[in-house]
Amino acid sequence: MFGFVISNLASLLRTMLTARIFGAGEVLDAFNAAHRLPDILFNLVAGGALASAFIPTFTEFLEKDDRAGGWKLASGIANLVVLILTLVSALTWVFAEPVVAQLAPDFSPAQQSLTIELLRILLLSPVIFGISGLIMGVLNTHQKFLLPALAPTMYWSGMIFGLLVFTPTMGIQGLAWGTVLGAGLHLIVQLPGLLKLRERRFTFSLGLRLPAVRGVGRLMAPRLLGVAIVQLNFLVNIIIASGLPEGSLSAIDYAWRIMTMPQVVIAQAIAVAALPTFSAQIARGEPGEMRASLAGTIRSIVFLSLPATLGLILLRSPVVAMLYERGEFDAASTDLVTWALLWYTIGLVGHSLVEIVSRAFYALHDTKTPVFIGTGAMSLNVIFSLTFPAWFTRLGWAPHGGLALANSLATTLEMVVLLALMRRRLDGLEGRSILVGAGQAVVAGLVMSFGLIFLLNAFAGQPVWVLALGGILLGGGIYAGLLFLLRVPELRQLSAFVFRRLKRILK
Repeated sequence: MFGFVISNLASLLRTMLTARIFGAGEVLDAFNAAHRLPDILFNLVAGGALASAFIPTFTEFLEKDDRAGGWKLASGIANLVVLILTLVSALTWVFAEPVVAQLAPDFSPAQQSLTIELLRILLLSPVIFGISGLIMGVLNTHQKFLLPALAPTMYWSGMIFGLLVFTPTMGIQGLAWGTVLGAGLHLIVQLPGLLKLRERRFTFSLGLRLPAVRGVGRLMAPRLLGVAIVQLNFLVNIIIASGLPEGSLSAIDYAWRIMTMPQVVIAQAIAVAALPTFSAQIARGEPGEMRASLAGTIRSIVFLSLPATLGLILLRSPVVAMLYERGEFDAASTDLVTWALLWYTIGLVGHSLVEIVSRAFYALHDTKTPVFIGTGAMSLNVIFSLTFPAWFTRLGWAPHGGLALANSLATTLEMVVLLALMRRRLDGLEGRSILVGAGQAVVAGLVMSFGLIFLLNAFAGQPVWVLALGGILLGGGIYAGLLFLLRVPELRQLSAFVFRRLKRILK
């Protein structure tokens, strides 16, 4: 979590600098469109799809103390990832013009030319990310999380360097080169952790004859379909947003980044750490232990994500203005972003719980169920994305908010179905404990919301940083205090843990 907090701060700084330099106009729209394709390549070949299949399989080798077999598996997967990403990136570079024409058909010719140029620069990063992503999986399987958690910070640092050093002379192309630099730093920071692993051995074989490599491929195949559907949703959003008023694409990108900040810290950090643990419990034949671990994790995520949802909805305007409103980013840009942020934030709890429940299925060596449900949910997202903007327009609302609502509604439905299926799969999910915790979180969250509404009314007209930071401090204080009064065990455990760590440090 510490690593993800630092990463979020670096990401925030990067986004603030981007907003100040480029605002929310057509130049940044071109970068966001170009950046999406390399991101898709990485996610399809070496992102979440590979991790969900590789980590449980690699964990089995470690639990059986067969490290030689595990490193043969890792070597074969690494070589395949590099080969595939190199070939696909090269083909995309060659056919960049027709690809961009299909991706952003409503961009002007000049904007399409800029998108093509940026895309060809950014295509250097997927291969680097592919290697780095696999190393991250290896380290996580060994219960080493700090360096992988700091890797995104290095990525954002490269982009920040590009914004500060490259863009004054190179323009938006400087941000693209900073992105490539960040990919390299993402890899480099994890190498010391890899080099410390014992019995490490790399071979240049593709390992196509190894049953474990083929097993990873079989587990990865359905997950790959799910990732493809998710990326299709992003492409649909780009295509639709490119035909909406200027700045719409950048607005939903800014809003998405703000909404995912608490999701990354709360859900992704916990889920990344939980997958190796779940996998080890299943490898040892302890499904009851996994059920208890999953139920406790769900409670924790609800306790953290619900106040983040309510607080972000109420404080969205001062938060966006405090973070971005300077330079080329004006009050009109703030309105665009806060509108999308409202509808994205509705789905924050759903996004957070999907992260952990999906990984519970992966630990059970079941990639088909979450992919099947995710495919259905994202198919609904495409349908919603094609219809909601027109619906918003008829209501007199900015249409890009419909794209955000489509995502939130589809993800919430996905969460509900996954929880129901996991409950059946594990023969229960300690539902009483989860419902009691959710009820406590709702009570504390509602009281916190009334406190924030009072603050916003009482201090209306004050600088936005007073409202934003004051609201965060007040809301967090009210919420934590009420959880303490409600005797929530997680809060008491956290307090005891912090005190123990402080005593150890002070000694």
